Amino acid sequence: MARGSIFERYGGFATAGKIVMAFYDRILDSDITGPYFDDVDMPRLMDHQTKFVASVMGGPASYTDEMLEQLHRRLNVTNEAFDEMARLFRETLEEFAMAEEDVETLAREINSRRDVIVSAD
Repeated sequence: MARGSIFERYGGFATAGKIVMAFYDRILDSDITGPYFDDVDMPRLMDHQTKFVASVMGGPASYTDEMLEQLHRRLNVTNEAFDEMARLFRETLEEFAMAEEDVETLAREINSRRDVIVSAD
C-alpha cells in the first residue's frame, strides 16, 4: 500500500473537491436526500463539505462530532436518509477508482458519525 494518507495519495483538496461535486450531483438527484437541500446555499455547503471530506480522508481540515451534531440537529436527518447518503458516497468513491480498502476506510469514517447526524426516525 502506498504511504501517506488517503488525502495525500489521491491528490489532496483538488480530488476532495471533485468527489464532493460528484457526490452532490447524486445527493440532489435522490428522492430521499434531495429535499434536505431545497433551501441551502450550495456553494457554501460545497466548500464546507470539501473540507469535511478532506478531513475524513486524513487531510488538514477537521470537524468535531459536536460541530457535526450542531450543524445537522435542525435537519431531522433520518436513518433512511443517512443510509442513502452513505450509499451514494460509496458509489462516488468507487467512481473515482479508489482502492477498495480506501473506500472501506472512508465508509467506516462516515458511518461512525451516524449518531451525531441522525436526529429523527
